[in-house]
Amino acid sequence: MTHSDGQPDGHSGADTDQDKDGDEGRGQGPDGGGYLLENRQTEAGERFDAFATLFDPTTFRHLEGLGVGPGWRCWEVGVGGTSVVSWLAERVGPTGTVVATDIDTSLVAGAAHPPVEVRVHDVGTEEPPSPGEGFDLVHARLVLVHVPDRERALRSMIKALRPGGRLLLEDADPALQPLLCPDEHGPAEELANRLRRGFRRLLADRGADLSYGRRLPRLLREAGLRQVEADAYFPVTSPACTALESATVRQIRTRLVAAGLATDEEIDQHLTNVASGTMDLTTAPMISAWGTKP
Repeated sequence: MTHSDGQPDGHSGADTDQDKDGDEGRGQGPDGGGYLLENRQTEAGERFDAFATLFDPTTFRHLEGLGVGPGWRCWEVGVGGTSVVSWLAERVGPTGTVVATDIDTSLVAGAAHPPVEVRVHDVGTEEPPSPGEGFDLVHARLVLVHVPDRERALRSMIKALRPGGRLLLEDADPALQPLLCPDEHGPAEELANRLRRGFRRLLADRGADLSYGRRLPRLLREAGLRQVEADAYFPVTSPACTALESATVRQIRTRLVAAGLATDEEIDQHLTNVASGTMDLTTAPMISAWGTKP
């Protein structure tokens, strides 16, 4: 899915002062107001492109380390964009399978050709797809933080693995680094960090668990996985961070204003500041955790 401030990609509760900087922003409100960052909005494609630039190198490094290769059966959960699916398809080749699922597959429909199968699927409420003997790999990036029933989703992904299969989960933990501008040295940075707090508030109000990333290693061990390891990555400044912030704020501006978290004038000023290219913008750490099903 990928939505987060650093926020890769339609996939979801706790501290209202934490956010998913990798933000996928898919938390859904109790009022049924829908997901905060919809795949069908104009800015979604820009956000997924930024996510790919920021986080694909880390994701691909882990997938390589897990040994993904010809003939593997892979489930990409909450796929959002196409970059990871395309990488997996190239690695597994014509003898493998990549099942790509999301609640909204509009941005990945073009990748639906062998070995890729694209399916509309909600990992938090539906039974997992079945490749027969089970998947060799299940991967989700910036997804579970936005899923209301995270425990069920995790059980579903583990259930779908074959014995010896690998699970790789990647989610943000904004409490470890909650600022958009860690170097808050002037009014532009102060405004940026205030709007980031507003974004986190919107996510938390929709049920997103914004301190989920740090718990991944423990949750994998408690679920019975073996050889559990984890690491974290976040950029300190990057043109992709700038592109991500611009697209995210444009996508949520009406909700920020409606919630009284910012004015249109403040948002316009922030977008001007971001476009100047003079600010060091970052994201929350993306924590990657992986393990093997016995």
